[in-house]
Amino acid sequence: METVGRNGAATTANQDSVLEGTRFVRACLRKPVDRTPVWFLRQAGRYMQEYRDVRKHHTLVEICKQPDIASEVTITAAEKLGVDAAIIFADLLLPLEPMGLPFEFQAGEGPVVHLPVRTPDDVKALRTDRAADLAYVARAIEKVAAHFGDRLGVIGFCGAPYTLASYMIEGGGSRNYVFTKQMMYGDGTSWRTLLDKLVTVLTDYCRLQVRAGADVIQIFDSWVGSLSLSDYRDYAFEASKRLVQAVQDMGVPVIYFGVETAGLLAQMAATGADVVGLDWRQPLDVGWREVGHTHAVQGNLDPITLFAPIEVIESRVKEILRAAGGRPGHIFNLGHGIVPNTPVENVQAVVRMVRDFRLENQNG
Repeated sequence: METVGRNGAATTANQDSVLEGTRFVRACLRKPVDRTPVWFLRQAGRYMQEYRDVRKHHTLVEICKQPDIASEVTITAAEKLGVDAAIIFADLLLPLEPMGLPFEFQAGEGPVVHLPVRTPDDVKALRTDRAADLAYVARAIEKVAAHFGDRLGVIGFCGAPYTLASYMIEGGGSRNYVFTKQMMYGDGTSWRTLLDKLVTVLTDYCRLQVRAGADVIQIFDSWVGSLSLSDYRDYAFEASKRLVQAVQDMGVPVIYFGVETAGLLAQMAATGADVVGLDWRQPLDVGWREVGHTHAVQGNLDPITLFAPIEVIESRVKEILRAAGGRPGHIFNLGHGIVPNTPVENVQAVVRMVRDFRLENQNG
């Protein structure tokens, strides 16, 4: 299967990509770059006044569903920070609605799924034929891609099958994932059916995003750190691998990101993802060895470091860049998302530090 992406370059399954693309895309493919690209998880968010102004008039889901606003929020954040990639403003849970599973965000509670998926009949009732209902995300990507042209990479994203299944089953956030693991361990047929349905919907959703101009797809497995290595291998790995490879067959690189995944990195890399996201809980070079140098890595500054004095931030940024050692395939990022009340000027300072680090080395 061959697909042509935004930059007019084609890739085929089992063949190296010939995408040239931006500095960011080249780094995803472990190609040489003039300097380390940088962007941030949750770079459009409440820490930024421009976003807070928009939220005075719109809920998060309303922003996601209005391409003009979603694209504006995406573009504003990327331009204000001076980063190398813009990630589309959307939410992991958007695919639940066309599957027949309504949700809402409740103040102080986060996302709430009102009818959790707990039984075989619940799983059977989930639809897989309405991914086109998510076309509003694609329209926002079209606007962002048209705005930036070849200047910045454009990132589309989706949740990973395990993480979205957990949201569906738990009905929202969870500390112990009891209901999820009960189905996983006790009803293998329903669990596999649920993951299969998610892979179908997520593949179609990612195809919408790639056709609209996404250069890269990031797959968020935000909750996969709740699994042991054995459970990840037995219950989550194959579905993630199928999704990764389906997206790669569309002609774009894939970033696979999780949190608290130090014990899972080698197995996550075995999905074949081009880039594996690293959180901050281990040094970047240690994580990269676990992933393997045949993959690029993304990370891995602790987002709370952004509250530190500037000299501490600079020390940690340089520590990460030195650990990368100039090897092609490092994308500087946080180990998780920017949190509310983060000083914007500190985020901007990190961009300058990353940009200047390469120049300092070149100048001796």
